[in-house]
Amino acid sequence: MNRRELMLLLGGATIAPRALRAEQKAMPVIGYLSAGSPGVFAPDIGVFRRGLSETGYVEGQNLAIEYRWADGRYERLPALAADLVDRKVDVIATLGGMPSALAAKSATSTIPVVFNVGSDPVELGLVASLARPGGNLTGVTGLATELMAKRLELLLELAPQARVIALLVNPNSPQTEPVIRDLQQAADRKGVQLDILKAASEREIDAAFASLPERRAGALVIGSDALFNNRLEELVVLAARHAVPAIYDRREFAAGGGLISYGSSLTANYRQVGIYAGKILKRAKAADLPVQQPTTFELVVNLNTAKALGRTVPPSLLARADEVIE
Repeated sequence: MNRRELMLLLGGATIAPRALRAEQKAMPVIGYLSAGSPGVFAPDIGVFRRGLSETGYVEGQNLAIEYRWADGRYERLPALAADLVDRKVDVIATLGGMPSALAAKSATSTIPVVFNVGSDPVELGLVASLARPGGNLTGVTGLATELMAKRLELLLELAPQARVIALLVNPNSPQTEPVIRDLQQAADRKGVQLDILKAASEREIDAAFASLPERRAGALVIGSDALFNNRLEELVVLAARHAVPAIYDRREFAAGGGLISYGSSLTANYRQVGIYAGKILKRAKAADLPVQQPTTFELVVNLNTAKALGRTVPPSLLARADEVIE
């Protein structure tokens, strides 16, 4: 082998790995970071993929998705977010609320992040403004905390004699304080007492429900939280066992036997996250994509549960419901 042939061979050996890396990178990768669990959030994944498909991306064909789940344990989110950054994903989509978004923001200032949060993203420090986010984050705000007052109003229609309203929150969630603040203001306006129940585990959830009689709580508001979403069936069963009328933020709770739910359409929110992620893959900048606010809200009433609790649903409430489960 002469010197010229040797140089060509060495040059080819250098080019080959580069070509392989280029081929591997030809398929973009989205990091999917959720505070919840895959079983509970499986329908949301389908909606997220639908949004992506509207921009021309289909998982397994021209797109790969790396999934990371915290299973309701917020302390795991920073490491999961850092892992996605280390893998050099092209976009990070954060689902499961504020904790996921904050973890992604702390992990990277360069990789675009598309979030779905319940609170005001400007107040949280995620974006500079809703119209012009300005950094590497944008997404959707579901106004979950802002809807707390409306949930209290609806709950009091079903339990008008209640003078003490309990609120179940996860003390480990960064959105707990805004939720308590908003609902306390609403309770003061309605002239009812607000009693805070804090639970960050299955044992603490059981204890919180067991304390309802001594607290003389006439109704219960379930805070928006990935931990509670992961324990949907448990919460519905406990509410029935303790015969307490409860309101939830997700339709899935009412469909699963809960009394009533009210919140922004998660289908619309998760679809929008998918659309934004796809747009960013097509070179749109997160800084230029305005944060979307919900335009669709879902009120779901479960008449079977109302009957089991001995509650009469006012006709005016039924007329406003988007879905009545019988």
